[in-house]
Parts: sequence; structure tokens; C-alpha cells
Amino acid sequence: SCYFIPNERVAGDSTRECMDLEGNKHPINSEWQTDNCETCTCYETEISCCTLVSTPVGYDKDNCQRIFKKEDCKYVVVEKKDPKKTCSVSEWII
Repeated sequence: SCYFIPNERVAGDSTRECMDLEGNKHPINSEWQTDNCETCTCYETEISCCTLVSTPVGYDKDNCQRIFKKEDCKYVVVEKKDPKKTCSVSEWII
């Protein structure tokens, strides 16, 4: 999923950058990855951020569990009884 943050410009301000939600500045047309596994792009009028994470939804929820690996920005689905074994996933959503 994605969300947008208006790039608030002050009249007479000719700076060509955006300020993200953490207060960091980014040049117009630049792209970066956040600590929350999102990729963001700075445009003249807004910042666009989209998740990099696909969430597993089609798996055996009785016998398996999903575990989020933040360092890789992804989920793995493993057996509850034996977390060393992966479970098959038939459907993912973004």
C-alpha cells in the first residue's frame, strides 16, 4: 500500500527538496528506503511512500505462523511446532 505526504512549500521558497515525517530533507526526484520497510520518492508537490513488504495471507494458520524479518523487509511462514520448517503460501498481498 502507498500513502502521500503533501510537500508544503512556503511562498518565495525556491528550495528543491522534501521533508519526510522524521524531519529529514531529500532532493526533488530522489528515492530512499525508510527504517519501516517503505520506499519513498520526493516530488515537487508531495512525497509518495509505498511498502516493500508482501504479507502472506494464503497459508495454514492453524499449523503455521508468519514471522517478520525486519532486516530483510519480508515475512517467512514456518510451522508452529517446528519453526525450522517453512510452510507453503498460496497468496500474498502488498
